[in-house]
Amino acid sequence: MNKVVRDGRVAVIYSPHYGAGWYSWHLIPELLFDPAVVEMIETDRYEDIEAYCAEHWPDTYIGDPEDLTIAWVEEGREFQIEEYDGSEKLRFKDQEQWIVA
Repeated sequence: MNKVVRDGRVAVIYSPHYGAGWYSWHLIPELLFDPAVVEMIETDRYEDIEAYCAEHWPDTYIGDPEDLTIAWVEEGREFQIEEYDGSEKLRFKDQEQWIVA
C-alpha cells in the first residue's frame, strides 16, 4: 500500500467535520493513505478528489472532499478511526486505558 511518509510520519486522511465520514463511510484502507489524495489536499485541489475517487472507486461514496484533512502519525503507530455523526478522529492504541474487573 502506497503511503506518504515524511520525517518518520505517515499522512492519514480523515474528516473531522460532521456530515459524512471519509474512511468510516467507505472503509477502503488505500484511501486512508492515498498519496494522490494527500497531494490534492495539500495543494487545495479538493475539486479533483471527487473525480479521482470516481475513476478509481466508482461505487464509493466519499462525502465532501473539502472536509478532509491530514494527520501526521508516527510510522508504525497503531490507530483506529472513530466516527460520530460523520465526524472522525484518530484514536491511538497506546493511549487507551483499560479497566480490569
